[in-house]
Amino acid sequence: MTKTQLAFVIVGAAVILAMPLIGSNYTLRLSTIMLMYATLAMAWNFIGGFAGYPSFGVAAFFGLGAYAGAVVQSRGIPVVLAWGFAVIIGSLFAYALGLVLLRLRGHAFAIATLVIAEVLRELTNGMTSLTGGGMGLNLPFFGWGPDALGRFFFYAMFVLAAITLITTYLVANSRLGFGLTCIKQNEDAADIVGINTTRYKIIAFTLSGCFAAAAGALYASWTGYVEPADAYDVLFSIKPILMVLIGGMGTVFGPMLGAVVFLLLDEIVWRNFLQLHTGILGLLIVILILFLPAGVLSFDWRTLLKKKAVTA
Repeated sequence: MTKTQLAFVIVGAAVILAMPLIGSNYTLRLSTIMLMYATLAMAWNFIGGFAGYPSFGVAAFFGLGAYAGAVVQSRGIPVVLAWGFAVIIGSLFAYALGLVLLRLRGHAFAIATLVIAEVLRELTNGMTSLTGGGMGLNLPFFGWGPDALGRFFFYAMFVLAAITLITTYLVANSRLGFGLTCIKQNEDAADIVGINTTRYKIIAFTLSGCFAAAAGALYASWTGYVEPADAYDVLFSIKPILMVLIGGMGTVFGPMLGAVVFLLLDEIVWRNFLQLHTGILGLLIVILILFLPAGVLSFDWRTLLKKKAVTA
């Protein structure tokens, strides 16, 4: 990690941690959502950014983690243990799913992962005695005030996002990261030169499921209620992909930066153009991706500043 990157991390962490002290309840909630989506974007980045596999499975892992944590929590299991259970379930499910689906490539893989969320949604709707079915599931009330509860889940999401970022950094600077990059560039060639492509892809897919499930479990506890339509919402798969595209695929800090840019744009457009919110936001995202295909991190600020200095 360079000095510039380290400074970026320190300043960014300091600003985020200061939100409960300087911001309103609305700002705190927005920051918590931003940390959650940053985690989901980094989770997708393991398989989609590093390995180049177009996964739409984040919503499936998110919803599974939300329900796994909610079900055991509603049975009296302490909240932290419930989160740990959700992580285990999400990881095991992603591992088992990877053994089957990672034999596919391209559009076939993308469609298969997209269908999984719908399958889990229908199963959840049918298991009424366990999940509450379409009526949803209420979680035990913490008994805290709104301010204390908001700060608790903000810091919980911050810790999860920090762990995900550290894991991303370790993967990017390891043999696993190198192997995934080779798979992204040319999987057949990587296989020929001795890289265990199947093993590396399954590890990346499992990491994706692990962190997405953790985010889902925290989200369910935070809202105090979970239902299939919300937990398995396809937007939990689409938004993280857009965030990674905005920030930079296969990079360490790109997904987190993309989450910040996306949600800030979403907030600004929603406040000023309520009726045309979706269309304008989509147009801005398309413009960003067209002019910065490698992400915001690929923008050369130094060259721009030099040009301005020469012009002046």
